[in-house]
This record gives sequence, C-alpha cells and structure tokens, in this order.
Amino acid sequence: MIYNKNTCKDAARLSLAKWYNKITDSNFKSFNTISATVYEHYHEIFNFFGNRSANAAAESFNAKIKTFRAALRGVTDINFFLFRLANIYA
Repeated sequence: MIYNKNTCKDAARLSLAKWYNKITDSNFKSFNTISATVYEHYHEIFNFFGNRSANAAAESFNAKIKTFRAALRGVTDINFFLFRLANIYA
C-alpha cells in the first residue's frame, strides 16, 4: 500500500516508519526478519519514489546473461565472452 498511496518520497518514508513501528511493537517474531531487511535497504526502497521506476530492466538483462553463460557451459575466456555478449545484446 505504501507504493500505491504515496507519490512522494517523504510521505512514503513516513508511512514506512509507521509500519516499522507497528511491526516492532506487535512482537511478532516472524516479522523481525522482514522488518530488519526493510530497515537495512530503505534507501534503495525509496529510490522508487524518485522517478517511479524499478530495476526490472537490469534484472531482465542479468537473466539473459545467465542464460547465455549457461548455454556456453561456463566461461573460460572472459574477454571473448564479453565481446560475444556485447555483439548479441548491444
């Protein structure tokens, strides 16, 4: 709901802080890991509110590189691998 309701970074920061306080006050041990992860990565989470974009394109490209590497059954010559990668996906 934080992503859908808030359009600016400050409002999202306030909403996330309220959520974090509710989680820590509730004493649900199962949410401790989630809240710790959110607390650790909150700078990256708030980057979404700058221009409303995610890193989906980078993740997609990373998956393509992994698939290409798996098709070659490992990489021995890194320079040639980068050359082929640039020719195919550039």
